[in-house]
Amino acid sequence: MSRILRLVRLEIWRQVIGWSGAWWFLVTLVLGQAVAPLLGLFLWRHVPGAGPDIGSYYLAVICVALLTASFENHTFAQAIYNGSVAAVLLRPQPAVIGPLGENLAIRFWMFLLGLPLLAAVGFTAGVRFAPSAILSAVPALMLAAVLHFLFVWTLAMAAFWTEQVHAVVAFGTVLVFLLGGSAAPNALLPDPWRTIAQVLPFRSMLGFPAELATGALTPAAASAGYAVSVAWTVILGSCAVGAWRLGVRRYSTVGA
Repeated sequence: MSRILRLVRLEIWRQVIGWSGAWWFLVTLVLGQAVAPLLGLFLWRHVPGAGPDIGSYYLAVICVALLTASFENHTFAQAIYNGSVAAVLLRPQPAVIGPLGENLAIRFWMFLLGLPLLAAVGFTAGVRFAPSAILSAVPALMLAAVLHFLFVWTLAMAAFWTEQVHAVVAFGTVLVFLLGGSAAPNALLPDPWRTIAQVLPFRSMLGFPAELATGALTPAAASAGYAVSVAWTVILGSCAVGAWRLGVRRYSTVGA
């Protein structure tokens, strides 16, 4: 385990250095992640009954989006298409280390470059958070980061079977937008969509940590949300492992 952690740390550092020269591109990624929540903030602030914490909620959504963004359809899937994934298979280390290290490095730079935007939105919207609520949201944020990576990485492995991986991941992104809490907070969704969103993984990837950060959930609702997050982490982790094994088997057969 210590060897794996050391390899992950080295890969993260390597990717952080590698992405340091692409700050202009990273800024576009930051803006891309922030556009939908900003539109939601503008819309719901003018809707009666949205609540006084709508600004805090959407600021938290932007923060969560920056810290959980995943682009494996552009990074890992491209390695499948150009054949460089073969080199990954020959390395004496788990194949997930490369995508994970690059994922965390991109998130680090996006959050760092997004801090001025977060500060501007917070100041404009008059946002305030209770420290206890933020602490309660930290584990949910970590689960959201894992869930989003597993979700996008699993979808990106469709590149083993199809050249339309970007369309596959785009469909998943739409689901996260609609049911994850960006288009509308979960509490404002009409039934039965509110109940459906609560049991699917998309809210756990985005809206659930933001709801905790604003203190909008009761202890019972928070516990239920954590249970859903943990359950989907196990499910998506199993899906990722299964997709990888099937994909490598097919890749090896085609390349033989």
